[in-house]
Amino acid sequence: MRLEDGTVVRSEAPTTTIAEPAGEGTPGWLRLVLAVASGVALALAFPPFGWEWTTPLAVATLTLACRGARPRMGALLGLVFGLGFLLLLLQWVRVIGVDAWLALSLIEALFIAVLGAALTLVTRLRWWPLWAAALWVGVEFARASFPLGGFPWGRLAYALDDTPMAALASLGGVPLVTFVVALAGNVLLWAVVASRRGPVPRIFAVAVAGALAFGGLLVPLPTEGIGFATVAIVQGNVPSKGLEFLGRARTVTRNHLEATEQLMREVRAGKLPKPDFVLWPENSTDIDPFTDAQTRSIVEQAVQTAGVPVLVGAVLDGPGPNYRRTTGVVWDPTTGPGQIYAKQHPVPFGEYIPFRRQLLPYIDRLQLVGRDTYAGTEPGKMRIAGYRVGEVICFEVAYDGIVREVAAGNNSQFLTVQTNNATYTDTGQPQQQFAITRLRSIEYGKATLVASPNGISGAIAPDGKIVAQSKEATRQVYVERVPLRTTPTLAARLGPVPEWVLSLAGLAAIVAALIRRRRPSAGAGPAGPKAQPTGGGSE
Repeated sequence: MRLEDGTVVRSEAPTTTIAEPAGEGTPGWLRLVLAVASGVALALAFPPFGWEWTTPLAVATLTLACRGARPRMGALLGLVFGLGFLLLLLQWVRVIGVDAWLALSLIEALFIAVLGAALTLVTRLRWWPLWAAALWVGVEFARASFPLGGFPWGRLAYALDDTPMAALASLGGVPLVTFVVALAGNVLLWAVVASRRGPVPRIFAVAVAGALAFGGLLVPLPTEGIGFATVAIVQGNVPSKGLEFLGRARTVTRNHLEATEQLMREVRAGKLPKPDFVLWPENSTDIDPFTDAQTRSIVEQAVQTAGVPVLVGAVLDGPGPNYRRTTGVVWDPTTGPGQIYAKQHPVPFGEYIPFRRQLLPYIDRLQLVGRDTYAGTEPGKMRIAGYRVGEVICFEVAYDGIVREVAAGNNSQFLTVQTNNATYTDTGQPQQQFAITRLRSIEYGKATLVASPNGISGAIAPDGKIVAQSKEATRQVYVERVPLRTTPTLAARLGPVPEWVLSLAGLAAIVAALIRRRRPSAGAGPAGPKAQPTGGGSE
């Protein structure tokens, strides 16, 4: 077409290149409905619901809502998506308080608001499904890092422990699983918006999405070990749930003594094999056994009853009068207490109070936190009964770097997670954490043992399959034969590299989209109409 000033604007037929989707005419109210619905759908992918198949659909629907919108609208769409997702996912935080639940959900939703704004930009680029998927990795990286050390709960991969895509964690870790499921969702969306291009592109896109979703079936997940350890898991139960789960002082410790005595009676009766060591949960002592004679006596009685080392979850005093430490202590029946691992990532407002002086005068409930938990500085590379054990405590299992330090290669032969989810009994939180733990076993190809005071405890094979799983609010003991593995997975070798590369790719796509947005259209003068990008079309 020739304009009045002589400028020629060429109109080209659409090609099969994955290019800019349109959508400028979509009403704002419909975009908001799509965003909220997709956020809720994503929450349903996680335990306790477990509708994993909604994950790619939720990702695709958010992109659909954002495509063709302005960045400011995209930020709003991301925010309401995030609130719909996180308010349902994190409803267990209401045990602490409705204000804490709302505040945490809002803070985390702000990251997804950034994602929404970015999606409005990168969906105008060619190969936008790739860049949109990379953005998910980048936003999850940011959420897991900031503020106050980050909060990685709700990463897309954490919903997929029971799907073929979970096997991809052994190749590129949790970030690769997130990238692949987000890519599958966005490729499916492209198949929908490419409807004007005929059946071939749609068939191709559906085939690619299917390959992404089920390609993990081709990934080998070895489970054999170079020998075995026999480990007992003790879940002694607690007096109640919620913020008062500990009950009277030393009650939880006595419960675990009684459960250990029950365990050894069954061993002597030949009902269970004798363990090489015993795993107690986090907070199995609520008073420092090094300073409290009664607590120490209970622990030593349990260790002598077992006749083997016990990894005790102990709250220790110090350093100084204003701090405590959440630890795992190797307690030997002959030599007594030995190696100690101190939790490196205490939970803000749960185990320590940021801005304590400023907040305490206004929020009385924070007094329940007590002394701040002092963060450890060394990884949990434990030697127990001659085995190399990688130890993490509770929420630490969700943090890539902490797990990587102890799980990669020769650092350990299997993993242990001492956790205390008693506050969140029957809320879905223990199931969510157990799903994360399954993904860690796959990621590093190592068995994982979990001990909780009242559930969920259990044993997970190196391929993520559940070997044993306790019920909540019960007393249960297990003895499990654990394969010893040190062969590093590809994910262990690559470390954080996949996350860095994918996050940078998403950032580069944003920059490219901003440059493209500000650049005058080729073939048009300053006052002339914008030409469609090559291969643009209206998809």
